[in-house]
Amino acid sequence: MTLSDVENQGLEGPWEQLQVRRDGAVLWIEMNNPAALNAVSPVMQAELHRVWVGYDRDPSLHVAVLIGAGERAFCSGADVGAVADTARRRTSDYDRESSFSPAHAGVTKPVICVVNGVCAGAGLHFVADCDFTICSDNATFVDTHVSVGQVSALEPIGLAKRIPLGSVMRMVLVGRNERVTAQRAYELGLVTEVVPKDQLRERAGQLAGWVAAGSPAAIRTSREAIYDATVNDDLAALRRGYVLLRSHADHHPDAQEGPKAFFERREPKWAPLEDSR
Repeated sequence: MTLSDVENQGLEGPWEQLQVRRDGAVLWIEMNNPAALNAVSPVMQAELHRVWVGYDRDPSLHVAVLIGAGERAFCSGADVGAVADTARRRTSDYDRESSFSPAHAGVTKPVICVVNGVCAGAGLHFVADCDFTICSDNATFVDTHVSVGQVSALEPIGLAKRIPLGSVMRMVLVGRNERVTAQRAYELGLVTEVVPKDQLRERAGQLAGWVAAGSPAAIRTSREAIYDATVNDDLAALRRGYVLLRSHADHHPDAQEGPKAFFERREPKWAPLEDSR
């Protein structure tokens, strides 16, 4: 099956290693292989790519929540069995163009990462690439790559934009012996909130609901302006941000609908989000 075939399947099932459900404008994506601690297998990688593309193309969905099944792990990293299998065809089993994280798949809408339990190795992709992360009070974060003879490159590049470089290097170099607790992750800015594990899903749903209530167009343009600052210098990013701000304020109906709804004491009626692809 080619990538285009995978993408064209959209958000409808069946799913082998994901659970995908809609809750109004919120899309819940659950990595569903708890027996393997939700390790990213070739099957899960392809399904994640498919779900990100489908989510970004669906105008009725305004925010996605990513979580792992079970209580032990959010994601234990890449499937070690597949990584160690030298006979596998690397261009098919792990397709280098099949992007399993939202940023690499080009998602233009918000994604909330919800870490329950262990987040290791490739699981850190999601922490680095989602808009923000919350975690349970029993969550831990660890980069095991070098401890099993693998190069750690992609995840720490993303993490270095969020937390101090020294903390990233310590995780990479110390490997499996450096486990960052939930509290330490909060102190570093790796997560924005630590939640009791039995309240994690409820809190994630509350946050997602608040995000979904905002203007989809204003949120998408805000994300574009902010992320632009991570790849350009401040002056260029500010100039780009001003252009985006003025274009929205002068031409998009949501810019008038928001204040009008506020003064009329009613919920705003946002314009449908147009496909940016």
